[in-house]
Amino acid sequence: MKKALVLGLARSGQAARAALESRGIEVVGADRSLGNDEDMSLLEGVDVLVKSPGVPGEAALVAAARKRGIAVWSEIELGGRLLENPLYAVTGTNGKTTTSELLGAMLEASVAGNVGRPLTSLVGQVPPDRPIVCELSSFQLEDIQELRPDIAVLLNLEPDHLDRHGTFEAYRAAKLRIFENQEREDVAIVPRGFGPVPGAAERIEFAGDDPLPAEPLIPGAHNRQNAAAATAAGRAAGLDDSTIAAALRTFPGVPHRLELVRELAEVRYVNDSKATNTAAARMALGAYDAPLHLILGGREKGESFDELVEAVAAANVVTVYLVGEAAATLAVDLGYAAVPFLLSTTLERAVAEAASAARPGELVLLSPACASYDQFRDFEHRGEEFRRLVENLEA
Repeated sequence: MKKALVLGLARSGQAARAALESRGIEVVGADRSLGNDEDMSLLEGVDVLVKSPGVPGEAALVAAARKRGIAVWSEIELGGRLLENPLYAVTGTNGKTTTSELLGAMLEASVAGNVGRPLTSLVGQVPPDRPIVCELSSFQLEDIQELRPDIAVLLNLEPDHLDRHGTFEAYRAAKLRIFENQEREDVAIVPRGFGPVPGAAERIEFAGDDPLPAEPLIPGAHNRQNAAAATAAGRAAGLDDSTIAAALRTFPGVPHRLELVRELAEVRYVNDSKATNTAAARMALGAYDAPLHLILGGREKGESFDELVEAVAAANVVTVYLVGEAAATLAVDLGYAAVPFLLSTTLERAVAEAASAARPGELVLLSPACASYDQFRDFEHRGEEFRRLVENLEA
Protein backbone atom coordinates (compact mmCIF):
# COMPACT_ATOMS: atom_id res chain seq x y z
CA MET A 1 0.00 0.00 0.00
CA LYS A 2 1.39 3.38 -1.01
CA LYS A 3 -1.55 5.76 -0.61
CA ALA A 4 -4.72 5.70 1.48
CA LEU A 5 -7.78 7.89 1.78
CA VAL A 6 -9.21 8.23 5.29
CA LEU A 7 -12.88 9.20 5.17
CA GLY A 8 -14.16 10.72 8.41
CA LEU A 9 -11.65 12.54 10.58
CA ALA A 10 -13.03 12.18 14.09
CA ARG A 11 -11.29 9.97 16.68
CA SER A 12 -11.04 6.77 14.65
CA GLY A 13 -10.12 8.62 11.45
CA GLN A 14 -7.35 10.58 13.14
CA ALA A 15 -5.97 7.40 14.72
CA ALA A 16 -6.07 5.58 11.38
CA ARG A 17 -4.29 8.43 9.70
CA ALA A 18 -1.53 8.49 12.33
CA ALA A 19 -1.07 4.70 12.16
CA LEU A 20 -0.78 4.76 8.36
CA GLU A 21 1.63 7.68 8.32
CA SER A 22 3.80 5.92 10.90
CA ARG A 23 4.22 3.20 8.27
CA GLY A 24 5.35 5.73 5.67
CA ILE A 25 2.08 5.56 3.74
CA GLU A 26 0.81 8.72 2.05
CA VAL A 27 -2.57 9.68 3.51
CA VAL A 28 -5.23 12.06 2.28
CA GLY A 29 -8.21 12.92 4.45
CA ALA A 30 -11.81 13.70 3.68
CA ASP A 31 -14.49 14.91 6.04
CA ARG A 32 -17.78 16.74 5.88
CA SER A 33 -16.33 19.51 8.03
CA LEU A 34 -13.67 20.08 5.36
CA GLY A 35 -16.26 20.19 2.62
CA ASN A 36 -14.36 17.62 0.56
CA ASP A 37 -16.28 14.45 1.40
CA GLU A 38 -17.60 14.24 -2.20
CA ASP A 39 -14.43 15.27 -4.04
CA MET A 40 -13.82 12.36 -6.41
CA SER A 41 -10.33 13.60 -7.26
CA LEU A 42 -9.23 12.41 -3.81
CA LEU A 43 -9.44 8.83 -5.08
CA GLU A 44 -6.65 9.30 -7.61
CA GLY A 45 -3.80 6.89 -6.88
CA VAL A 46 -5.49 5.56 -3.74
CA ASP A 47 -5.00 1.86 -2.88
CA VAL A 48 -7.47 1.70 0.00
CA LEU A 49 -10.21 3.84 1.56
CA VAL A 50 -10.39 3.62 5.36
CA LYS A 51 -13.90 4.51 6.49
CA SER A 52 -14.92 5.78 9.91
CA PRO A 53 -17.91 3.90 11.40
CA GLY A 54 -20.20 6.91 11.19
CA VAL A 55 -19.84 7.10 7.40
CA PRO A 56 -22.60 5.13 5.63
CA GLY A 57 -21.83 2.78 2.78
CA GLU A 58 -23.88 4.97 0.43
CA ALA A 59 -21.52 7.95 0.87
CA ALA A 60 -20.38 9.27 -2.51
CA LEU A 61 -16.67 8.58 -2.04
CA VAL A 62 -17.33 5.08 -0.72
CA ALA A 63 -19.59 4.17 -3.63
CA ALA A 64 -17.10 5.62 -6.13
CA ALA A 65 -14.20 3.75 -4.53
CA ARG A 66 -16.01 0.43 -4.81
CA LYS A 67 -16.94 1.17 -8.43
CA ARG A 68 -13.24 1.74 -9.20
CA GLY A 69 -12.20 -1.46 -7.44
CA ILE A 70 -10.54 0.34 -4.52
CA ALA A 71 -10.66 -1.65 -1.28
CA VAL A 72 -12.89 -0.15 1.46
CA TRP A 73 -11.84 -1.00 5.02
CA SER A 74 -13.19 -0.06 8.40
CA GLU A 75 -10.72 1.44 10.87
CA ILE A 76 -11.01 -1.88 12.72
CA GLU A 77 -9.86 -3.80 9.64
CA LEU A 78 -6.83 -1.55 9.40
CA GLY A 79 -6.05 -2.05 13.09
CA GLY A 80 -6.36 -5.80 12.77
CA ARG A 81 -3.83 -5.80 9.93
CA LEU A 82 -1.32 -3.56 11.70
CA LEU A 83 -1.46 -5.23 15.14
CA GLU A 84 0.09 -8.62 15.88
CA ASN A 85 -1.62 -8.96 19.27
CA PRO A 86 -4.12 -11.68 20.20
CA LEU A 87 -7.52 -10.10 19.54
CA TYR A 88 -10.60 -10.89 21.63
CA ALA A 89 -13.65 -9.24 20.03
CA VAL A 90 -17.11 -8.61 21.50
CA THR A 91 -20.29 -7.66 19.66
CA GLY A 92 -24.05 -7.77 20.21
CA THR A 93 -26.92 -5.33 20.47
CA ASN A 94 -26.59 -4.63 24.18
CA GLY A 95 -23.93 -5.13 26.82
CA LYS A 96 -20.90 -4.80 24.54
CA THR A 97 -19.03 -2.17 26.53
CA THR A 98 -19.76 -3.73 29.91
CA THR A 99 -18.63 -7.16 28.72
CA SER A 100 -15.56 -5.79 26.92
CA GLU A 101 -14.43 -3.79 29.93
CA LEU A 102 -15.10 -6.70 32.30
CA LEU A 103 -13.08 -9.04 30.09
CA GLY A 104 -10.36 -6.40 29.90
CA ALA A 105 -10.31 -6.25 33.71
CA MET A 106 -9.98 -10.04 33.90
CA LEU A 107 -7.08 -10.04 31.44
CA GLU A 108 -5.53 -6.72 32.53
CA ALA A 109 -5.73 -5.91 28.82
CA SER A 110 -6.26 -2.75 26.77
CA VAL A 111 -9.83 -2.29 25.53
CA ALA A 112 -10.50 -0.55 22.21
CA GLY A 113 -12.99 -0.23 19.39
CA ASN A 114 -16.51 1.00 19.97
CA VAL A 115 -15.68 1.94 23.57
CA GLY A 116 -14.24 5.24 22.28
CA ARG A 117 -10.59 4.26 21.87
CA PRO A 118 -9.75 3.50 18.21
CA LEU A 119 -8.06 0.15 17.66
CA THR A 120 -5.41 1.80 15.49
CA SER A 121 -4.44 4.08 18.39
CA LEU A 122 -2.84 1.00 20.02
CA VAL A 123 -0.44 0.42 17.12
CA GLY A 124 3.05 0.58 18.60
CA GLN A 125 1.62 1.14 22.09
CA VAL A 126 0.92 -2.43 23.31
CA PRO A 127 3.53 -5.24 23.38
CA PRO A 128 2.63 -7.74 20.65
CA ASP A 129 2.27 -10.63 23.10
CA ARG A 130 -0.41 -8.82 25.13
CA PRO A 131 -4.07 -9.43 24.19
CA ILE A 132 -6.38 -6.61 23.15
CA VAL A 133 -10.12 -6.65 23.82
CA CYS A 134 -12.10 -4.95 21.06
CA GLU A 135 -15.76 -3.94 21.19
CA LEU A 136 -17.24 -4.07 17.69
CA SER A 137 -20.40 -2.36 16.42
CA SER A 138 -22.32 -3.36 13.31
CA PHE A 139 -21.01 -0.19 11.64
CA GLN A 140 -17.42 -1.30 12.24
CA LEU A 141 -18.08 -4.88 11.11
CA GLU A 142 -19.70 -3.80 7.83
CA ASP A 143 -16.33 -3.16 6.22
CA ILE A 144 -14.01 -5.90 7.44
CA GLN A 145 -12.29 -8.24 5.01
CA GLU A 146 -9.67 -10.32 6.84
CA LEU A 147 -10.28 -9.43 10.50
CA ARG A 148 -9.93 -12.66 12.47
CA PRO A 149 -10.43 -12.53 16.25
CA ASP A 150 -8.80 -15.31 18.26
CA ILE A 151 -11.90 -15.23 20.44
CA ALA A 152 -15.16 -13.70 19.18
CA VAL A 153 -18.18 -13.13 21.45
CA LEU A 154 -21.78 -12.48 20.38
CA LEU A 155 -23.89 -11.36 23.35
CA ASN A 156 -27.38 -11.00 21.86
CA LEU A 157 -29.25 -9.71 18.83
CA GLU A 158 -32.25 -7.39 18.94
CA PRO A 159 -33.53 -4.93 16.30
CA ASP A 160 -31.31 -1.83 16.35
CA HIS A 161 -29.87 0.73 13.93
CA LEU A 162 -32.58 -0.09 11.42
CA ASP A 163 -32.38 3.53 10.28
CA ARG A 164 -28.91 2.68 8.95
CA HIS A 165 -29.15 -1.01 7.99
CA GLY A 166 -32.71 -0.96 6.65
CA THR A 167 -33.70 -4.44 7.86
CA PHE A 168 -33.00 -6.63 10.86
CA GLU A 169 -31.59 -9.25 8.49
CA ALA A 170 -28.94 -6.80 7.22
CA TYR A 171 -28.11 -5.74 10.78
CA ARG A 172 -27.81 -9.39 11.85
CA ALA A 173 -25.57 -10.21 8.89
CA ALA A 174 -23.23 -7.34 9.79
CA LYS A 175 -22.97 -8.54 13.39
CA LEU A 176 -22.24 -12.14 12.43
CA ARG A 177 -19.29 -11.07 10.29
CA ILE A 178 -17.28 -11.13 13.53
CA PHE A 179 -17.01 -14.93 13.04
CA GLU A 180 -16.56 -15.27 9.29
CA ASN A 181 -12.74 -15.39 9.12
CA GLN A 182 -12.21 -17.56 12.19
CA GLU A 183 -10.48 -20.92 11.83
CA ARG A 184 -10.49 -24.15 13.83
CA GLU A 185 -7.99 -22.96 16.46
CA ASP A 186 -10.16 -19.89 17.22
CA VAL A 187 -13.16 -19.70 19.58
CA ALA A 188 -16.71 -18.46 18.86
CA ILE A 189 -18.78 -17.71 21.98
CA VAL A 190 -22.56 -17.41 21.45
CA PRO A 191 -25.75 -17.42 23.54
CA ARG A 192 -27.08 -20.88 24.37
CA GLY A 193 -29.31 -22.14 21.58
CA PHE A 194 -28.20 -19.52 19.06
CA GLY A 195 -28.25 -20.73 15.46
CA PRO A 196 -25.26 -21.48 13.25
CA VAL A 197 -22.65 -18.76 12.74
CA PRO A 198 -20.07 -18.33 9.97
CA GLY A 199 -16.49 -19.49 10.27
CA ALA A 200 -14.83 -22.68 11.47
CA ALA A 201 -14.08 -21.81 15.11
CA GLU A 202 -14.71 -23.99 18.14
CA ARG A 203 -18.17 -23.06 19.46
CA ILE A 204 -18.80 -22.32 23.15
CA GLU A 205 -22.26 -21.38 24.47
CA PHE A 206 -23.19 -19.34 27.53
CA ALA A 207 -26.34 -18.29 29.38
CA GLY A 208 -27.28 -15.99 32.23
CA ASP A 209 -27.90 -18.92 34.59
CA ASP A 210 -24.47 -20.47 34.07
CA PRO A 211 -22.54 -21.27 37.27
CA LEU A 212 -19.91 -18.55 37.78
CA PRO A 213 -16.81 -18.53 40.01
CA ALA A 214 -18.31 -15.44 41.75
CA GLU A 215 -21.44 -13.36 41.49
CA PRO A 216 -20.92 -10.05 39.64
CA LEU A 217 -20.99 -6.81 41.57
CA ILE A 218 -23.02 -5.02 38.86
CA PRO A 219 -26.84 -5.38 39.14
CA GLY A 220 -29.38 -6.88 36.76
CA ALA A 221 -30.07 -10.24 35.12
CA HIS A 222 -28.65 -8.91 31.84
CA ASN A 223 -25.38 -8.08 33.57
CA ARG A 224 -25.17 -11.61 34.91
CA GLN A 225 -25.49 -12.74 31.30
CA ASN A 226 -22.70 -10.31 30.34
CA ALA A 227 -20.63 -11.77 33.17
CA ALA A 228 -21.27 -15.30 31.89
CA ALA A 229 -20.06 -14.31 28.42
CA ALA A 230 -16.94 -12.63 29.82
CA THR A 231 -16.27 -15.67 32.00
CA ALA A 232 -16.52 -17.99 28.99
CA ALA A 233 -14.10 -15.76 27.07
CA GLY A 234 -11.74 -15.51 30.02
CA ARG A 235 -11.60 -19.28 30.38
CA ALA A 236 -11.06 -19.67 26.62
CA ALA A 237 -8.14 -17.25 26.96
CA GLY A 238 -6.59 -19.48 29.63
CA LEU A 239 -7.52 -17.61 32.82
CA ASP A 240 -8.12 -19.55 36.01
CA ASP A 241 -11.36 -19.16 37.95
CA SER A 242 -9.73 -17.31 40.86
CA THR A 243 -8.61 -14.52 38.51
CA ILE A 244 -12.04 -14.38 36.89
CA ALA A 245 -13.76 -14.32 40.29
CA ALA A 246 -11.65 -11.41 41.51
CA ALA A 247 -12.73 -9.33 38.51
CA LEU A 248 -16.41 -10.28 38.86
CA ARG A 249 -16.45 -9.26 42.53
CA THR A 250 -14.79 -5.87 42.00
CA PHE A 251 -15.76 -4.62 38.52
CA PRO A 252 -17.98 -1.58 39.21
CA GLY A 253 -19.61 -1.31 35.79
CA VAL A 254 -19.35 1.36 33.11
CA PRO A 255 -20.66 4.96 33.17
CA HIS A 256 -24.10 5.47 31.62
CA ARG A 257 -25.08 1.81 32.13
CA LEU A 258 -27.28 1.46 35.24
CA GLU A 259 -24.94 3.92 36.92
CA LEU A 260 -26.10 4.96 40.39
CA VAL A 261 -25.58 8.73 40.35
CA ARG A 262 -26.91 9.66 43.74
CA GLU A 263 -29.26 8.79 46.56
CA LEU A 264 -31.12 11.82 47.86
CA ALA A 265 -33.89 11.74 50.48
CA GLU A 266 -33.97 7.92 50.08
CA VAL A 267 -34.60 8.22 46.32
CA ARG A 268 -32.03 6.64 43.99
CA TYR A 269 -31.17 8.26 40.65
CA VAL A 270 -29.82 5.90 37.98
CA ASN A 271 -28.19 6.89 34.69
CA ASP A 272 -28.79 4.33 31.93
CA SER A 273 -28.32 6.74 29.02
CA LYS A 274 -26.62 4.00 26.97
CA ALA A 275 -30.02 2.30 26.66
CA THR A 276 -30.45 3.65 23.14
CA ASN A 277 -32.82 0.88 21.99
CA THR A 278 -35.95 -0.70 23.39
CA ALA A 279 -34.31 -4.02 24.33
CA ALA A 280 -31.81 -2.24 26.58
CA ALA A 281 -34.57 -0.24 28.27
CA ARG A 282 -36.61 -3.41 28.86
CA MET A 283 -33.63 -5.02 30.57
CA ALA A 284 -33.19 -1.98 32.79
CA LEU A 285 -36.82 -2.25 33.91
CA GLY A 286 -36.13 -5.75 35.16
CA ALA A 287 -33.05 -4.78 37.16
CA TYR A 288 -34.93 -3.12 40.04
CA ASP A 289 -37.75 -4.01 42.42
CA ALA A 290 -38.38 -0.44 43.57
CA PRO A 291 -41.20 1.70 42.11
CA LEU A 292 -39.79 3.53 39.07
CA HIS A 293 -40.05 7.02 37.70
CA LEU A 294 -38.91 6.35 34.14
CA ILE A 295 -37.50 8.91 31.67
CA LEU A 296 -37.99 7.81 28.06
CA GLY A 297 -37.48 9.38 24.65
CA GLY A 298 -35.05 10.91 22.21
CA ARG A 299 -34.65 10.20 18.51
CA GLU A 300 -36.35 7.12 17.08
CA LYS A 301 -34.19 4.48 15.38
CA GLY A 302 -36.77 2.74 13.24
CA GLU A 303 -37.95 0.10 15.72
CA SER A 304 -41.42 -0.44 17.18
CA PHE A 305 -42.19 0.61 20.74
CA ASP A 306 -44.84 -2.13 21.20
CA GLU A 307 -42.73 -4.53 23.31
CA LEU A 308 -41.29 -1.68 25.35
CA VAL A 309 -44.74 -0.32 26.19
CA GLU A 310 -45.88 -3.81 27.22
CA ALA A 311 -42.85 -4.10 29.50
CA VAL A 312 -43.48 -0.66 31.02
CA ALA A 313 -47.13 -1.53 31.64
CA ALA A 314 -46.10 -4.77 33.38
CA ALA A 315 -43.32 -3.19 35.45
CA ASN A 316 -43.56 -1.28 38.72
CA VAL A 317 -43.59 2.12 36.97
CA VAL A 318 -45.23 5.02 38.76
CA THR A 319 -44.93 7.58 35.95
CA VAL A 320 -43.12 7.91 32.62
CA TYR A 321 -41.57 11.26 31.71
CA LEU A 322 -41.28 11.73 27.93
CA VAL A 323 -38.58 13.79 26.24
CA GLY A 324 -37.29 14.49 22.75
CA GLU A 325 -38.57 13.79 19.25
CA ALA A 326 -40.11 10.42 20.14
CA ALA A 327 -42.26 11.85 22.93
CA ALA A 328 -45.41 12.19 20.84
CA THR A 329 -45.23 8.64 19.49
CA LEU A 330 -44.53 7.21 22.94
CA ALA A 331 -47.39 9.24 24.42
CA VAL A 332 -49.88 7.61 22.05
CA ASP A 333 -48.56 4.11 22.72
CA LEU A 334 -48.44 4.60 26.50
CA GLY A 335 -51.91 6.11 26.44
CA TYR A 336 -53.37 3.00 24.79
CA ALA A 337 -51.67 0.91 27.50
CA ALA A 338 -53.08 3.15 30.27
CA VAL A 339 -49.58 3.96 31.57
CA PRO A 340 -49.38 7.32 33.42
CA PHE A 341 -47.03 9.75 31.66
CA LEU A 342 -46.04 13.40 31.45
CA LEU A 343 -44.85 15.20 28.32
CA SER A 344 -41.77 16.71 29.90
CA THR A 345 -40.15 17.58 26.54
CA THR A 346 -36.66 18.27 27.97
CA LEU A 347 -34.42 16.23 30.24
CA GLU A 348 -34.11 19.14 32.67
CA ARG A 349 -37.86 19.30 33.13
CA ALA A 350 -38.16 15.50 33.36
CA VAL A 351 -35.60 15.30 36.17
CA ALA A 352 -37.29 18.14 38.06
CA GLU A 353 -40.75 16.58 37.70
CA ALA A 354 -39.54 13.10 38.66
CA ALA A 355 -37.62 14.42 41.67
CA SER A 356 -40.69 16.29 42.85
CA ALA A 357 -42.92 13.21 42.58
CA ALA A 358 -40.58 10.46 43.81
CA ARG A 359 -41.06 9.18 47.35
CA PRO A 360 -38.58 7.47 49.71
CA GLY A 361 -37.71 4.00 48.45
CA GLU A 362 -38.50 4.85 44.83
CA LEU A 363 -36.06 5.22 41.94
CA VAL A 364 -35.67 7.73 39.10
CA LEU A 365 -34.33 5.92 36.03
CA LEU A 366 -33.07 7.48 32.81
CA SER A 367 -33.31 4.61 30.31
CA PRO A 368 -34.43 6.39 27.13
CA ALA A 369 -34.82 3.53 24.59
CA CYS A 370 -33.88 6.06 21.90
CA ALA A 371 -30.87 7.74 20.36
CA SER A 372 -29.73 11.05 21.84
CA TYR A 373 -28.96 13.09 18.72
CA ASP A 374 -32.12 15.20 18.78
CA GLN A 375 -30.98 17.13 21.88
CA PHE A 376 -27.44 15.94 22.68
CA ARG A 377 -24.12 15.18 20.98
CA ASP A 378 -24.30 11.51 21.99
CA PHE A 379 -25.48 9.25 24.80
CA GLU A 380 -22.51 10.28 26.97
CA HIS A 381 -23.52 13.93 26.72
CA ARG A 382 -27.09 12.99 27.67
CA GLY A 383 -25.88 10.92 30.64
CA GLU A 384 -23.53 13.66 31.81
CA GLU A 385 -26.36 16.19 31.68
CA PHE A 386 -28.57 13.83 33.71
CA ARG A 387 -25.77 13.45 36.23
CA ARG A 388 -25.32 17.23 36.45
CA LEU A 389 -29.05 17.83 36.94
CA VAL A 390 -29.27 15.18 39.65
CA GLU A 391 -26.21 16.40 41.49
CA ASN A 392 -27.72 19.91 41.55
CA LEU A 393 -30.95 18.75 43.16
CA GLU A 394 -31.53 20.05 46.66
CA ALA A 395 -32.91 17.88 49.45
